[in-house]
Amino acid sequence: MHRRRCRSALVALGALASLLVPTVVAAPPAAAAPSGTKNVIANLFEWNWPSVASECTSTLGPKGYGYVQVSPPQEHVRGNQWWVAYQPVSYRIESRKGTRAQFQSMVNTCHAAGVKVIVDTVINHMSGQDAGGTGWAGSSYGHYNYPGIYQSQDFHYCGRNAGNEITNYNDRWEVQNCELVNLSDLKTESDYVRSRIAAYMNDLLSLGVDGFRLDASKHMPAADIAAIKGKLSRSAYIVQEVIYGAGEPIGPGEYTGNGDVHEFRYGKDLARMFNNERLAYLKNFGEAWGYLPNGSAAVFVDNHDTQRDVGGVLTYKNGRTYALANAFMLAWPYGSKTVQSSYTFSNRDAGPPSDANNKTSNTTCYSGWECEHRWQVIANMVGFHNATQGAGVSNWYDNGYQHIAFSRTGKGYLTINDEDSAVNGRSYYAGLPAGRYCDVVHGTFSNGSCSGPVITVDSAGWFAANIPAHDAVAIHVGAKLS
Repeated sequence: MHRRRCRSALVALGALASLLVPTVVAAPPAAAAPSGTKNVIANLFEWNWPSVASECTSTLGPKGYGYVQVSPPQEHVRGNQWWVAYQPVSYRIESRKGTRAQFQSMVNTCHAAGVKVIVDTVINHMSGQDAGGTGWAGSSYGHYNYPGIYQSQDFHYCGRNAGNEITNYNDRWEVQNCELVNLSDLKTESDYVRSRIAAYMNDLLSLGVDGFRLDASKHMPAADIAAIKGKLSRSAYIVQEVIYGAGEPIGPGEYTGNGDVHEFRYGKDLARMFNNERLAYLKNFGEAWGYLPNGSAAVFVDNHDTQRDVGGVLTYKNGRTYALANAFMLAWPYGSKTVQSSYTFSNRDAGPPSDANNKTSNTTCYSGWECEHRWQVIANMVGFHNATQGAGVSNWYDNGYQHIAFSRTGKGYLTINDEDSAVNGRSYYAGLPAGRYCDVVHGTFSNGSCSGPVITVDSAGWFAANIPAHDAVAIHVGAKLS
């Protein structure tokens, strides 16, 4: 009987080398025009602004990422934990990640590299600090008092439970009018509150921001978000955080009229296939699984919340398996893709590498910062994604278990062998033009040559390859050798 194996959370570094070695390919800066097929998002979670700017130039632009998502930029409560950024005390663009001037410079630099900027935007609530205090930039605040911005009449007081907390997610009113973990809940049905939120977002738009990830969207009625969106000074990409809960009255589908919505089931189910079930089941992964429509779904293997709070989700700690899951996501035509880029943590609340004053340190990849977006297989599969945009899936193959393969018709081919042993001596029908292609899982294509193995597709569209255990091969028309 075929059975799944147990995996260690961490894989020996030597065994990962071929998949995880970062590479940066020099390329001329692209124009900050519409990104077209370059639409993969890199979520540089808790990176400071100078480091984001540098990464846009050195890696994100050259590797073909279309967007960078940055963490909340507004003034927040003091502390080192990651979640302090999600407790705003004012709408000043000054935080432990940098000043307003540094933020502006970052946006300009990323645009010059052809990378658009999405801001993680906290608009459902303010802080969760009962005693109040002084924020990062010196603003005083109370739990329901933010001088010059909000006072007590601008918040919800649900009065149902101790501390106004949400306790019943099967009650729509409670989820949208009570407090999420003591965070003072803004009265988003108020036109005054909507206008203040829109003013903050318009300030970000004036700095050149291209889009917003709306945090805690589930805790605001979709109509309130629509009203705030209607007050924006220009169009912007919108993606909303709405966590699916089985049987709950508030579902992600009701928010699609405002923009994209995170499909949280995607990462959980993908991990389940890799960890416990069969990759063969992924043949119809997407809408057929009851997910959001393809054109509205935003997907990821993990994000900053799920990597801490959702058991079984694949993260950087899963090494090779995590790399393969991201390769599948970037090759499979469902949803808009976000690649998570983390820092190393061993406890849930741990903040990013910082100085003694809790100011976020400059990023040094692989030294406290995981930088998954640079891992060779992930970064190179962004190019695969860009080269195969618009192509359907064909030539699906599976062995019934953990070995799968498929074409993006006429443009690319991926095969993943997640069995415990190699698959040797077989050929694959890629349906690609005859020629020599760089295997972008194990090598980087640059200036017409490949730093790794080369796959030869014959005149009938076939190629032969041996696939080691827990490994993959990927080829595409954008990495065809001359």
